[in-house]
Amino acid sequence: MNGNIRVGNLFGIPFYLNPSWFFILGLVTLTYGQQLAGFFPAPGILPWVLGFLTAILLFSSVLAHELGHSLVAISQGIEVKSITLFLFGGVASLEKESEKPWQSLLIAIAGPVVSLLLYGFFTLISLNLVLSPPLQAIVFLLGMINLVLALFNLIPGLPLDGGNVLKAIVWQITGNPNRGMLIASRFGQFFGWLGIIIGILATLRISPIGSFWTGLIGWFILTNATNSARVAKIQGQLSNLTAADAVLKDSPIVSEDLTLREFANNYVIGQKSWRRFLVTNPEGVLVGVIAVEDLKKVPTSDWNIVQLKEIVSPVNSMTTVESDRNLLDVVQLIERKQLQEIIVLDREQKLLGLIEKPAIISILQQAQA
Repeated sequence: MNGNIRVGNLFGIPFYLNPSWFFILGLVTLTYGQQLAGFFPAPGILPWVLGFLTAILLFSSVLAHELGHSLVAISQGIEVKSITLFLFGGVASLEKESEKPWQSLLIAIAGPVVSLLLYGFFTLISLNLVLSPPLQAIVFLLGMINLVLALFNLIPGLPLDGGNVLKAIVWQITGNPNRGMLIASRFGQFFGWLGIIIGILATLRISPIGSFWTGLIGWFILTNATNSARVAKIQGQLSNLTAADAVLKDSPIVSEDLTLREFANNYVIGQKSWRRFLVTNPEGVLVGVIAVEDLKKVPTSDWNIVQLKEIVSPVNSMTTVESDRNLLDVVQLIERKQLQEIIVLDREQKLLGLIEKPAIISILQQAQA
């Protein structure tokens, strides 16, 4: 997974660490170790151990935040492919979008809710338990970090949770999830540029707020928001098309009444290198498939008398969709099932042809030209 390191499973969800995580782990350990060293009259290795513990607890909070999203998604029947911690926090990769906007809203808000609960938990410990100064500092810090994590993620712009909340609200109002995604992406781009500008001004010591990290986080938000906007545009184009629009004009379709000799001469020898053909009856209904290799099952001396319908195989492993199905749904189905091709039938279940990934890409390129 792009160089990510798998470290186990959490509630059946694969858990990964991006190599950038180790850099930030070391940086956080160093920063908090230096701060905690002030609590010891003769600091040795202990402040750095506590700094490392603080860093681990910090990332555990980020992990809990992502688990909040993931467990709500699982409750909706959505598979969580992975959780990954990286330089800027964490991300839960979901199999698909929620079916309804309020379900999408629940997934989006679950992470900040977990962070707020952790803030309350650590604050109660800090206020009600008598702890040594170093531990008191760690507990207070963890409470503040979870509060910042919740509030920062509620900024209404993708890829932050607040952006997903905004997307769900626009989706509910307009009935169009792509519209919600596009608007939330535009907000994300605004906040990304804002972070970059503040970061640059702070680095040049013009602004009293922000830092180099503010600009870096802004760049991260801007990059992902721009990608989200691009995806939203593509999905909008796909949602305006149907499966029939993407059917290959030269789909490999043959009639069951053809003899093997006719099939070989007209469709195999010297023709496009299709290795498998869809077979229809005289009414145009799909009855099965035949592979070029199947010709070897019959002696060539019998090719003039044996028809395709005598050796056709049933369609078991190929997925079908109806011609009026939204092309965006078709693409999502292809991605979810990792298909190379899909069969398209009309309302009378007559065969129209095949859809392949390159054909969809070609349609999008034509639409953007």
